[in-house]
Amino acid sequence: MICNGKEIKVLVVDDMKDMCWTVSNFLRQKGITAISTQDGKKTAEIISRESPDAVLLDLKMPVISGVDVLKQIKKANADIPVIILTAYGEIRSAVEAVKLGAYDYISKPFDNDEVLITLMRAINDRRQKREINHLRSQLEKIMPLPEFMGSSPQIEKVFEQVKCVAPTDFTVVLYGETGSGKELVARAIHNNSPRRNGNFVVIDCGSIPDTLIESELFGYEKGAFTGAETTKKGHFELASGGTLFLDEIGNLSKAMQSKLLHALQERRIRRVGGKDFIDIDIRVIVAGNEKLEDLVKSGHFRQDLYHRLNEFLIEIPPLRKRKADILFLCKRFIDTTNIELNKHVRGVSEAATELLYAYNWPGNVRELKNVIKRAVLLANELIEPQHLPTPVGCDSQTTAVKALHKEVDAIKTGFNKDFSLREIVKKSINDIERKVIIEALIQTGGNKSKAAKILSIDYKTMYYKVKEYGITIKDLLTGSTVSVC
Repeated sequence: MICNGKEIKVLVVDDMKDMCWTVSNFLRQKGITAISTQDGKKTAEIISRESPDAVLLDLKMPVISGVDVLKQIKKANADIPVIILTAYGEIRSAVEAVKLGAYDYISKPFDNDEVLITLMRAINDRRQKREINHLRSQLEKIMPLPEFMGSSPQIEKVFEQVKCVAPTDFTVVLYGETGSGKELVARAIHNNSPRRNGNFVVIDCGSIPDTLIESELFGYEKGAFTGAETTKKGHFELASGGTLFLDEIGNLSKAMQSKLLHALQERRIRRVGGKDFIDIDIRVIVAGNEKLEDLVKSGHFRQDLYHRLNEFLIEIPPLRKRKADILFLCKRFIDTTNIELNKHVRGVSEAATELLYAYNWPGNVRELKNVIKRAVLLANELIEPQHLPTPVGCDSQTTAVKALHKEVDAIKTGFNKDFSLREIVKKSINDIERKVIIEALIQTGGNKSKAAKILSIDYKTMYYKVKEYGITIKDLLTGSTVSVC
């Protein structure tokens, strides 16, 4: 079977020989190349060698569990869709496997057509995501920064700085909070520079142990240490002729900072275990969520390296300081998520928009992206307040304050002489309390225990309040009684 001009290849992993043969034989009858193994420990090795389009994985195996095999697969290649084959009694474990990254699960005894349909859906989804990522990377090369980050005055200023420094070979320092878009700005500098046709190589200095960072940056020779079975180029060599982006550079040890300074000054490196120097031609961009000058003052960063790097500084504002970009970013994330999930969400409601603007976004654009992706998954046509997670959505305190204002406004429009002050206050408090409880239940999906924790009351009180106010599932599903958000 051919998909997108390429023969389909599927790996079947099951400790039962008969099951391997049955599934593989069926796949071959459908024109799919099937390879199989009964040894879960060899799965990662086979994937590296064969590069299958998908994996059918038995959940229960004697030597190594299907969950552990799944983890190995995702470590070897997170892109490969894994479909779990499970007995009916193992459904809970299969659901956990999906949470760990499995594409889907199929219960035994399964229908062959179900296996084929699920396989093709997984392979097509993978192909579609790859196409989206490819198009996105191509767009990043030709579209200006505001097309990705927004058009607020703050981003316009960043874009002007990018246009100014990109044609040069200046080393650029990017400062910004986590999730603010530092890598996007670094790519924009590279894509607008004479080095645009060279490699843009990224290394996260905060995610690599000190024992490995030198070999990652400079590479190593065969036999340099245990496990070095071949010679490997480092990121400096891979970026030669292009741009090397060192993210979270403040995490480098002082010893590694010294070696980095020497490489930048000499414009040459030596692989770990090597004798000869290798000339490099790179542009360096570094980034961090702490200012390097502050790290110098605290003694955590070499002053000489700081002065070598600090040729041009760009500060990327956090999202809370450029909220004018929020709706633009929401539309971007809605459009891409609609494609990924095959949904048709049109936008964000006025009430939800108010909440997005009111929130301070400590996780910046990355947090907004995750919130919108989740909301698109939950929404049908418009993203509403109930689709936003706590604390982005209305919390109980906000709900109570808004409800109180509404009740006060209602009272101010005209007093009812048949009610005493005590009765008016009691009725208002009851109405507010009911609305707050409903909102807490909406946020927790109807879970009374979690809602009680949000409102700092015990479960018994929550139970009786729900009963007292006659709160129903319909209230939670429609939100008809909640108009305070």
